[in-house]
Amino acid sequence: MSASAAPDLFRSERIRRRRAVNRLVELLATAAALLAVAVLAIVVGSVAKRGAGALNWDFFTKTPDFAALPGQPTGAANAIVGTLVIVGLAVLMALPVGILSAIYLNELAPRRVANVLTLALDVLNGIPAIVLGIFVFVLVVNGHGQAAWKASFALAILMLPLVARATQEVLALVPNSFREASLALGAAKWRTTLSVVLPQTLGGIVTGATLATARIAGETAPLLFTSSLAGNAISHDPREPLSSLPLFIFTSAEQADPKLHEQAWAAALVLIGFVLVASLIARAFAARSRQRLTGER
Repeated sequence: MSASAAPDLFRSERIRRRRAVNRLVELLATAAALLAVAVLAIVVGSVAKRGAGALNWDFFTKTPDFAALPGQPTGAANAIVGTLVIVGLAVLMALPVGILSAIYLNELAPRRVANVLTLALDVLNGIPAIVLGIFVFVLVVNGHGQAAWKASFALAILMLPLVARATQEVLALVPNSFREASLALGAAKWRTTLSVVLPQTLGGIVTGATLATARIAGETAPLLFTSSLAGNAISHDPREPLSSLPLFIFTSAEQADPKLHEQAWAAALVLIGFVLVASLIARAFAARSRQRLTGER
């Protein structure tokens, strides 16, 4: 074997080894992705199998009655309305604060201050929901009574770091040349942020807000401390405790009636459907934002 052939042989062996390792990693990644999809399919299929039978007109129009006679129609209308009110108020509370916080951290704050506050948001994002529920209970519920807006306040605290961090990430994607061009034309920094930066990030902000809304819609622990003493009547008043789908699932699952168990599964299926719709909306806005930032069609 010639001296020049030996390096070629070693090079070909390294190439074959790298290809084999690359193929192995690709197979492992594919298997992991398929496993995740399989778990999701099993969860959704199990919930749909147990709860689809209870999804009817009565479920969306009747209120629950845990002492109802067999065959008497009941539903979760008050829980659906209460969920819409509580989650809607939480979004109204968290969205402006989260977006403005992200704008300050990314556009205005000194680097040291931004690093500290970003770390604080990450820590807040990791606090368990039940701890925040207890905090809100001690802060505004104890001695004053429960109310839907207090449940919204607890959920807004959960939602705040998600919205702020998502907005920060999408603001960081805007090229600095856009800001420099605006400032060079004499625009103030606030005008640059409002007129140049934010329009480029609208899709990403909506994406983060949508995913954060889907995240808080199924939380139960904060609601137990803030809005669990709700009646069965349909109400829209946020000053009084309102029922919600997570609490309906929790309460119905503890009953002995198999019909209520089926309705609990149906409520879980409704929540999954809400998350699915929210995720599709988020993906649509994410694609639109990506096209705006990259110029792709």
